[in-house]
Amino acid sequence: MRNLQYYLTVFPAVLIALTIHEMSHAYTAYLLGDPTASDSGRLTFNPISHIDPIGMLCMIFFGFGWARPVPINPRYFNNPKVGMAVTAFAGPLSNFVLGGVCIIAYIFILLSEPGRILAALGTFINTLGVLSIGLGVFNLIPIPPLDGSKILFMFLPGRVVAWFYQYEGYIRLALLLCLYLGFMDNIIGWAQLGVLGVFSKLGLKLAELVGLL
Repeated sequence: MRNLQYYLTVFPAVLIALTIHEMSHAYTAYLLGDPTASDSGRLTFNPISHIDPIGMLCMIFFGFGWARPVPINPRYFNNPKVGMAVTAFAGPLSNFVLGGVCIIAYIFILLSEPGRILAALGTFINTLGVLSIGLGVFNLIPIPPLDGSKILFMFLPGRVVAWFYQYEGYIRLALLLCLYLGFMDNIIGWAQLGVLGVFSKLGLKLAELVGLL
């Protein structure tokens, strides 16, 4: 059973993972010429500007969730479909980068025979890495309103994309129902473990190169 210490560790990890995810969306859109997120106060590392309460609770209790969508105006992009896809991918990519750094750092901490304080820091770093990778994997699912759908839309004709947007509310409810019933747990867990495995092997290889193994 999860205790208070677990939730005290998970809560700040969720805030960091979600904030970096949304900030990456906002900053990528800004780099591509869209000032909408910046003008809306979303080009910030302040988690209050990004957090969706329900999505944050899902992250804490289920390991995957979402934040408030960053406002994007594709008319600012030279190629709206490509711009939206790149902006969407920036969020999960940032989570994989953060997660990879955390997992590798955790391996280095474990192999250094840490004291109590460093061991506690390692536990937090590992939790942040696992949650961040889980957030990245979850958001790459190609179902609206997740980031993966924006990447998928780059390859679909306009009429199909319009259909998805027309029924996005129903699709969102179906997605939440599937998550609640656990229908997607296996595929999300499999993908998350796969990414974690890659970074773990990389971390062990780097540890071997620097003489920790």
